[in-house]
Amino acid sequence: MTQEILDLTAPTLDRSFLVALAPDEKLRTCIQCGTCTASCASAYAMEYTPRQMWRMVQLGLKEEVLNSKTFWLCSTCYSCSVRCPRGIPLLETIGALKRMAIAERIGPYKESINFYRAFMDVVRRYGRVDELEFMTRYFLSTNIFSIIGYVPLGLAMLMHGKVTIKGGLRMAPRLVGISGAGRLDALFRKVEELEAEQ
Repeated sequence: MTQEILDLTAPTLDRSFLVALAPDEKLRTCIQCGTCTASCASAYAMEYTPRQMWRMVQLGLKEEVLNSKTFWLCSTCYSCSVRCPRGIPLLETIGALKRMAIAERIGPYKESINFYRAFMDVVRRYGRVDELEFMTRYFLSTNIFSIIGYVPLGLAMLMHGKVTIKGGLRMAPRLVGISGAGRLDALFRKVEELEAEQ
């Protein structure tokens, strides 16, 4: 049985992945203390802990990182960024990982990409989440038959008043003040411009 040996000396590392994610190279100052992992509510479900993922980024292991589900499970709670003793903007870097995976059409977690797109489309349209339309858009973009597994959840939502049947199935209540076609378009355009600059 042969073991793969990684040469971790600085001259042999490919820094292009690290520089693409964090041009200021602040991520390079990570001391592997594990505070990000200890602070992460989703760490238990991740393939690699946040600490492991940041080390992999430092080592230039781009394919392994982008093909993992670790960064897709981030709930954007900011705990890691707030508690990092080095002040590394970890959440912004996770956002950069997601953008990179989408741009490079990384396949294994297409469902996550579709989930985010469906969510943002609905928020852009109504100014809030309309769960029924959101889930319909999501399942139509992935596997429509997988919705069968969510029937018990739908029934529970109906029983607890999260979904109402009044003139058809619809979510309640709707926030009229910020809903309406085009109301958030300017905000979304500005965010797209800012993301394009990064």
